[in-house]
Amino acid sequence: MRAPLQFVLDFFTGGDPVVPTTVPSPTQASNPSPAPLPAADATARAPTVAPDAAQPPATGFVHPAANRHAQLQGVLVSFRFERSRRKSIGFLVGADGLVVRAPNWVTLREVDAAVQEKSAWIVAKLQQFRERQTEQFQKAIEWRHGAEVPFLGRTVQLCVLERGVGRVLGHDLSPDQVLPVTVPPDASVTQVRDAAQVWLKKQAKRLFEERLHHFAPLLGVRWQKLSLSSASTRWGSARNDGHIRLNWRLIHLPISQIDYVVVHELAHLREMNHSPRFWETVGEVMPDYAQRRKALRQSPVGLADD
Repeated sequence: MRAPLQFVLDFFTGGDPVVPTTVPSPTQASNPSPAPLPAADATARAPTVAPDAAQPPATGFVHPAANRHAQLQGVLVSFRFERSRRKSIGFLVGADGLVVRAPNWVTLREVDAAVQEKSAWIVAKLQQFRERQTEQFQKAIEWRHGAEVPFLGRTVQLCVLERGVGRVLGHDLSPDQVLPVTVPPDASVTQVRDAAQVWLKKQAKRLFEERLHHFAPLLGVRWQKLSLSSASTRWGSARNDGHIRLNWRLIHLPISQIDYVVVHELAHLREMNHSPRFWETVGEVMPDYAQRRKALRQSPVGLADD
């Protein structure tokens, strides 16, 4: 049996997509979700499919001011190349991505060869920055009673119910402003965090299914299975057998950005690439996807689209 193809949406995205030549009417954009459709199991996981080579990479690591692209260690990397007065080719990996500087007398062919030679180090450093940013976001939340937790672009208050006590440690907030957790007496911060994340993942699964059911008919596709991901580098992925994976941390972000990721992944069920036809597919139901994509790239969670 032929293995299914997969396309992924990374946390750190750069490079603007190819804009369709025709823009659909805004009336084609999102509406309340229709009734759910049945979901079936998908087949085994398959390798990642790279984007169309003719397009700027939309997967991997992308510097916001990138002007050159390379495939390093099987990963697409868009980097900022600059001329400088230095005596040799230099590499700088920071929060924005890779910057390569070279003196005027070095040819672009030599620059590209040096980038390839340094590829293992570059990818390892980029990965470290990516993971660090995600960890910093999670650590910024104080997992204790009364803490504010990002939820759907706003905040909810963490309210701790001690098991056996039978009451929440006092609050006067409405239910939609509260993240309730039940933990043993004298629970550690880790236990509170884990209980809160169980609640967040439950909300994420419910919402993601709702949005998939809404957008799939608009795109004329059928998804078969949804899985939650905890990946440190990807917002989501899609396989051509209809298996969609979405990162549960999307639940921290506004619904407009969640919907973008959902539409992005569903669009891959029609186009397993990032070609102009793919972006036209996204634009069919989301004319303002470019703005949503930009907001997603700037989110504090630290992930990227595929």
